[in-house]
Amino acid sequence: MGSSGLIAGCSFGGRFYSLEDTWHPDLGEPFGVMHCVKCYCETQRGRKGKVLGKVSCKNVKRDCPEPSCDAPVLLPGQCCKTCPKGDVDRKQVEAMFDGFEYFQEKEKEDDLHKTYNDRSYLSSEDISPGESRTDFVAVLTGVTDSWLPSSSGVARARFSLTRTSLTFSITYQRIGRPSRVVFLDSDGNTAFEYKTPKGDSDMICGVWKNLPQSHVRQLQAEQLRVTMTTATGRREVIEGKIIKHRALFAETFSSTLTSEEEHSGMGGIAMLTLSDTENNLHFVLILQGLIQHRERDFAEVLTDLNSRELFWLSRGQLVITVETEVQDPRHISGFITGRKSCDTIQSVMSSGDALTPGKTGGVGSAFFHLHDNGTLDYQVQLVGASSEVMGLTIELKPRRRSKRSVLYDLTPEFDRPSGRATGSWSRVEARHIHMLLQNELFINVATAHSQEGELRGQIKGLLYSGLEAPRHEIPVPLAGQFVAPPVLTSAGGHAWVSVDERCHLHYEIVVAGLSKADDLTVNAHLHGLAEIGELDERSTNHKRLLTGFYGSQAQGVLKDISVELLRHLDRGTAFIQVSTKVNTRGEIRGRVHVPNNCEFRTKGEVELAEFDDLFVRDPEELKKDPHTCFFETQHHAHGSLWTPNYNHCFTCSCQKRTVICDPVICPVLTCSRTIQPDDNVCVCVCVCVCVCVCCYFEGDQKMHAPGSTWHPFVPPFGYIKCALCTCKGATGEVHCEKVTCPALTCSRPVRRSPSDCCKECPEEDNPPLEHADMMQADGTSHCKFGKNFYQNSDNWHPRVPLMGEMKCITCWCDHGVTKCQRKQCPVLTCSNITRREGMCCPECQGKTNAHTHTHIHTHTHHAHNA
Repeated sequence: MGSSGLIAGCSFGGRFYSLEDTWHPDLGEPFGVMHCVKCYCETQRGRKGKVLGKVSCKNVKRDCPEPSCDAPVLLPGQCCKTCPKGDVDRKQVEAMFDGFEYFQEKEKEDDLHKTYNDRSYLSSEDISPGESRTDFVAVLTGVTDSWLPSSSGVARARFSLTRTSLTFSITYQRIGRPSRVVFLDSDGNTAFEYKTPKGDSDMICGVWKNLPQSHVRQLQAEQLRVTMTTATGRREVIEGKIIKHRALFAETFSSTLTSEEEHSGMGGIAMLTLSDTENNLHFVLILQGLIQHRERDFAEVLTDLNSRELFWLSRGQLVITVETEVQDPRHISGFITGRKSCDTIQSVMSSGDALTPGKTGGVGSAFFHLHDNGTLDYQVQLVGASSEVMGLTIELKPRRRSKRSVLYDLTPEFDRPSGRATGSWSRVEARHIHMLLQNELFINVATAHSQEGELRGQIKGLLYSGLEAPRHEIPVPLAGQFVAPPVLTSAGGHAWVSVDERCHLHYEIVVAGLSKADDLTVNAHLHGLAEIGELDERSTNHKRLLTGFYGSQAQGVLKDISVELLRHLDRGTAFIQVSTKVNTRGEIRGRVHVPNNCEFRTKGEVELAEFDDLFVRDPEELKKDPHTCFFETQHHAHGSLWTPNYNHCFTCSCQKRTVICDPVICPVLTCSRTIQPDDNVCVCVCVCVCVCVCCYFEGDQKMHAPGSTWHPFVPPFGYIKCALCTCKGATGEVHCEKVTCPALTCSRPVRRSPSDCCKECPEEDNPPLEHADMMQADGTSHCKFGKNFYQNSDNWHPRVPLMGEMKCITCWCDHGVTKCQRKQCPVLTCSNITRREGMCCPECQGKTNAHTHTHIHTHTHHAHNA
């Protein structure tokens, strides 16, 4: 049940669009983007006033203006012909930049001496093409225009909008742990609600994904508000307006200002930064409630801080106080600390980013945590250095290549056998805290062969993603030295990987050091392929594509993981690998060890939530979204595609309550070695070993053998039988072209299926129904579940992968529709309740549970030694 089931919008072509979005449909190769067709996700009201999205598409070619010149040209990516001209094109390009809050140019030497208020540059080194980021801020204080007592709580919320995701980091003071964060639209209605997890931290981290375009516009127009509510004790509410502010861009220190008065409703924040060259502290104050019914926002500069003031600033002991000049003065105050955030301060050290770039296949990985008192904790891992590590240092950017500027030496903490350094830098100066949070510091690794530095990396903030990958643990280093056979590459990377309680794999990958020459050979749509697999080179059966990505980061969640891959993750015999067009068989790789008990869980330990995706208890729930499909006891979102249980050599897609199943067109395998799997697997992809150069195709998201041909799969249309794709073995490129239909001799040719490309001569006798056709034939009364057929009124216990036969669930065949229900258990009134293995329902416990404890202990012991 994807997000489209919860958030109003439209699904089209396997993608989700927000209400009011417009787009040109992309049919994939060889058709591409249809620039003369424009689709629109229009708002509709369903039954009970539910807001729904409906896709409507129209041909816009007839709306093209008549060109005024004699020889108009059709530019790439355009529908309408235009006159060739220079000035207008330049104006169009300039207009594109008007949508950006800051010019996305790399930092120039001249910019280093700009004042704080003039800083309008943004390093775009790692911003993918077409992706911009805008920051917002909100001050939340107690509501004073209510009959309820106001709160003394104050919160500072920082937001970052990238595409349609809004990440937020919120710190709060003088208020209990909020139970929820609610975003309100311009009409005061709830636009999004985030339930905060329990914890004793004063930080709340979250993501609002898939913002509708209407809410993005309200956010940009500063019309959204955010509120936080406590659940325990006296219910308190604080709220504030989300605004843009240029100070956010340069902010490196911050303060939350609170009042000691009870129920004051007063508060504010200060955003502060140091000048680039002088010891001047610039700050902006945003105040609420200090002056009745008024919000204040003003900027000020504290010039020429002395060494003592800078020392207290670095230790988080400098206080900022704001007081009113009236007869009965009111004041708010707070300590100034380094800017707090849910982002992670980290660095990937590569040989490509060394002061003298090289290709060693080694990598360094580091992450940091800055405390309020100015202490910086660090963990560093180095692998694959070409010679003995002689120095590990945190440095400034050198003014001249030969003149390095070392700030802090980590070498004494470096343990050569393990390649790790763990410790704390307790005397970080205020200036260096400022530079750290502006991404202006570097970490350098000097070796016996490269005394200036073999590996180097910029220390950067990694934007919070909302994934459950544990960033407080050292990430998995990804190096060319770990690829089989080893690759001498300039690139390096690291990855955070975790498996949650539902056995879903969360991953975040950061890559650095790909040389510009390498980048030029990578095609425009794909910077790298990230994969996960097992280390045993003899079997690549369990290798899975994670994602294709452009830029330096890849992240996501992998849900349907095989038992074998989970076992390899648990044993530490799995790897994550990033491939590029230069090194298609792996550029960098790292060994992954994620202990999990997914394979060993007993049926009684599986949570009820897991069944909700497999069995629908209330048939009415299926009908809530008018576009979903119900097939083989599962609920499928419009536009989704899946492999059906009845035949693994088919691919099905959901089209507005209609299920379309097409047979997979298996290529001829030309690899030097292939693997024969069991009968339950459709062998339709080449197993890439030895000298094979396989092709990855975006449509079906599979690897194809060199020389093989197939019909492209394009969601939501299914297999396009009018096109044929070929894998070019020498280059790994996919070439697709339209099919030429054969000449027919009959007078009345027919199209056997609406999805067929070519017409055929009709056969005299209708062929017998195949099993797959039987499944979709009208009027059938039998049911198919898994590999088995059942007659009307038959009942059975379903078998589920990973869990076996589910004896507590009974399914039955009702005139061709499979229905399932969990056994209803009696309500128990006793205090000692137990559940015996193999029993569906809990029961009152009559004896001690020593047997149960022994069983769990033995089972766990057996599992870890399997």
